[in-house]
Amino acid sequence: MGDVITGDMQVERKGALIRALVVDDDLVVRKGLISLLHASGRIVVVGEAADGGRALHLAQQQSPDVTLLDLGMPLLESLQTLPALSKLCKVLVMADGGEVADVDQAVSAGATGYLVHCQFSAVELITAVLATAKGRGHLSPGAITALAENLRTMRSGRVGLPVGGRPHDLSRRELQIMEHIARGRTNPEIARILFLSEKTVKNHVNHIYAKLQVHSRAAAVALWLGAYGGGG
Repeated sequence: MGDVITGDMQVERKGALIRALVVDDDLVVRKGLISLLHASGRIVVVGEAADGGRALHLAQQQSPDVTLLDLGMPLLESLQTLPALSKLCKVLVMADGGEVADVDQAVSAGATGYLVHCQFSAVELITAVLATAKGRGHLSPGAITALAENLRTMRSGRVGLPVGGRPHDLSRRELQIMEHIARGRTNPEIARILFLSEKTVKNHVNHIYAKLQVHSRAAAVALWLGAYGGGG
């Protein structure tokens, strides 16, 4: 099965519509996802693909805001394609399970969001796609638990990052910003709330990533919510 771009998919950006690319080698699953996305009225599917090579081609050609990428396709080395794909758009990974290794690898490779098949409703799917398109780290509860457990294990002996406590090397402003990130707020939203410039917020976010030793919003949120009990 190859990719498909039908006439009605080649649409121009209009209003707040999110442009999505769906990548899954199972035709039934792929069509089901496309149907749900179109039905939302907030998302337009600009392409579909059954393998990684075509997914990258379509991402370059159609400039989607977010790509839904199946992690378990036998003909697709998803984790090898993910880094390149994540440079072209935000990526919402969809997998059969939330094993620690899969979640950690996907997030490390550039995934912004991670959903587990059969563990989300149509509403949750749309919420995840919209959040991912805005750069918010959206993970299934099981994925958050798995990633947080892995991060807790990795950091449990490190000075300044005690399990169950706060990362003491974050400044007061960075703590404020991390709390907002954990609540799913974007950089522009945080800037408005804290009366800062977006550039200042972005700089603080980069410092937070460096101090927490993570490379994505999703990993930072998982660490904060799981290992430190933050964002309450």
